[in-house]
Amino acid sequence: MKKLFFAFLLAAAPVLGFAAGGGAHLDDADIDVSDQESLQRGARIFVNYCLSCHSAQYQRYNRTARDLGLTEDEVKENLMFTTDKIGDTMTIAMKPVDAAAWFGVAPPDLSVIARARGVDWLYTYLRSFYIDEARPFGVNNIVFPDVGMPHVLWELQGMQKAVFAEEDGQKVFKKFEQVTPGTMSAAEFDDAMLDLTAFLSYIGEPIQTERKRIGMWVLSFIAVFFVLAYLLKKEYWKDVH
Repeated sequence: MKKLFFAFLLAAAPVLGFAAGGGAHLDDADIDVSDQESLQRGARIFVNYCLSCHSAQYQRYNRTARDLGLTEDEVKENLMFTTDKIGDTMTIAMKPVDAAAWFGVAPPDLSVIARARGVDWLYTYLRSFYIDEARPFGVNNIVFPDVGMPHVLWELQGMQKAVFAEEDGQKVFKKFEQVTPGTMSAAEFDDAMLDLTAFLSYIGEPIQTERKRIGMWVLSFIAVFFVLAYLLKKEYWKDVH
């Protein structure tokens, strides 16, 4: 048993380290996937800034319309730029081979990125780009060092630089300093990234809100059944000595 326990720890350690963001401090993503307005704002950011390079090939537009409280016409008018069929998935026209040639690596599909990385990781990552002239796109990321992705949200956030300090012979991140302003304030950008993170969490498991609602009914049924079963047991065994 001890050997199995330690084997499990060894197997899980790399996964836990991966999810933690490589040692970077992760901010708490206080999202609510039942907030349809937040998901709608997140969907708008996703299709405008992410969907040109990143697909979400396991999510259908008509499912998005239903879950986000939108009509199919509203989705067609505001969210559908890569297809004309409401039943299609959120794919992109760019071929993986071309993407790899242009960016060095094909941008990953984001259907389950929130489940793979975690919402805290995503929320922190989206807000942690900083100027780094040594990188091909001129930016780097505290959470994902040497990231191969440009800062596509720079117009909203503006550009910032990272301040590091030497501690025990290692370069340690301290804070960000704003270099050029964006169209949003820092608080507004944080809220927008919460909305985007919430949408990415939603497409990772569209059924999660309904699953939790059904789960409450199931637990209530089990609780009532337990009481009835206990009373029935007492009735059956009351004359047994």
